[in-house]
Amino acid sequence: MAKILLIEDDPLVVRMYQKVLAFEGFQIDCAPDGNEGIRKAKEIKPDLIFCDVMMPKMNGIEVLENLKADPETANIPVIMLTNLSGTHDAETALEKGAFAYMVKSEYKPHEVAEKARQFIQGFTNSTAKAQPAVVQNPPAQDQTVVQSQAPQSQQSQPQAQTQTSTPTTASATKQSQD
Repeated sequence: MAKILLIEDDPLVVRMYQKVLAFEGFQIDCAPDGNEGIRKAKEIKPDLIFCDVMMPKMNGIEVLENLKADPETANIPVIMLTNLSGTHDAETALEKGAFAYMVKSEYKPHEVAEKARQFIQGFTNSTAKAQPAVVQNPPAQDQTVVQSQAPQSQQSQPQAQTQTSTPTTASATKQSQD
């Protein structure tokens, strides 16, 4: 059974995802803030972490930076699951090492569970753990796909992607449906 750590401060959101992910067969553990999330990540070594961005004590980007800087947690894949839909937020998270950036309002809880399943299967089935397959829904015509531009030291890691409904920027490319 795959282990997922959900770092989220909203108790209603926690309960909703906890129920759905458990129903889908995942072992789920939760942390109400960034400090507790980092501690639990070291303790339980989850297969995947979903992390909110806006949290008390330590925001999700700081959590991500701490996780990626620690050899004990650096290889745990992190998906940012947040209400922030800005392209800048997504680009920042991807530059810091997030494998994907998902906006809560764009996914139903069971779709988040399916993304977790796809990601974990792609990650564990890959020949090298550093090269997981991140599967995202194809964007609608008004959505932007942002791909991370990994720094030189992270060139062996896969390019992550995200979807937002914000205007394109220099590092975002507009996708059109055929």
